[in-house]
Parts: sequence; C-alpha cells; structure tokens
Amino acid sequence: MYNRRKYEKNKGSDEMQVLLYVSAAIIAIAFAILVVYTCRTLLSVQKTLENVASTLEGLEKQMQGISVETEQLLHKTNALADDIQQKSQSLNKVVEGVDGIGTTIHSLNTKLRNVSDSVTNEIENNADKVAQVVQWSSAAIEVYNHFRATRQEKKLEKAEKKLEKEEKKEKKEKKEKRSRLPIRMRGE
Repeated sequence: MYNRRKYEKNKGSDEMQVLLYVSAAIIAIAFAILVVYTCRTLLSVQKTLENVASTLEGLEKQMQGISVETEQLLHKTNALADDIQQKSQSLNKVVEGVDGIGTTIHSLNTKLRNVSDSVTNEIENNADKVAQVVQWSSAAIEVYNHFRATRQEKKLEKAEKKLEKEEKKEKKEKKEKRSRLPIRMRGE
C-alpha cells in the first residue's frame, strides 16, 4: 500500500509536472505571440511616428511661410487702420460741418416760415389790394405784350423794306451791267 501511495503520490506529482510544462509551453507561446504582435504594433507605431514627423516638418515649413505672410498682412492692416482713422477724423469734421449747415437750414426754414406766415396774414388782410395789384399786373402785361408785338411788327416791316430795297438795287445793278455789255454778249 505504501507503494501505491507512493505511486499515487508520484503520479500526482508527474501530472503536476506535465501540467507545469504544458503551462510553461502555453505561457511561452502566448509570450511569443505577444512579442510578435508587440513588434508589429511597434513597427506600425514607428511608421506612424515617421509620417507624423514628416507631416510636422511640412507643417513647420508652411507655418514659416504663413508667419511671413501674417506679418505682412499685419503691417498692411496697421497701415489700413491708420488710413481709416485719418479718414474718420476728416469725416468727423465733415459731419460737424453738415451739422452746422443743418442747424443753419433749420433756422432759415423757421425764419422763412415766419415770413411766409406774415405774408399770408398780410395777403389775407389786404385781399382787395392784392386783387387790384393782380388786375393792374395783368393789364401791364397785356400792354407790354401789345407793345412788344407792335415793335416786332415794325422790325419785320423794316426788314422787309430793306430786303425789297436790296432786291431792287441788285436788279438795277444787273440791268446796268447788261447795258454796259456789247449787244452781242447780251443776247439781243
């Protein structure tokens, strides 16, 4: 029985050793697989980091170009801001001037309204006198128009008489020229 116990004891120990070896083999295989995948991952990470590095180099070059352009743009913006400020100050002066003109026009409108109101009141108070003035004005305009028409007619008559005189004078001169020509040339 002792042997049997020893055998069973050894048998359990052998099984443990086999299990231990199998476990060690599984651990070794798992570790090898882990190492392989870790290597692959590290290679992938290395490629990614190389891509990132090259991208960063390109980005750095672009940033240098952008910083130069940004600096130029900043100078132009400052110059533009100065120009806008100067024009704004000039515009403020113009606005102040327009405001003064607006005040003047407002006071002028007020005065014109007052004058217009007073003239309207006077006209209403003196409506009969205004009617007479209108009648006399109409009569004066008619006389003036008649005088002008008469004067125009006289000028026209003078011009016609002058034209007739010139025509007679031309006929007379032609006649005299003809009479001076020999008979053959006259066509007689």
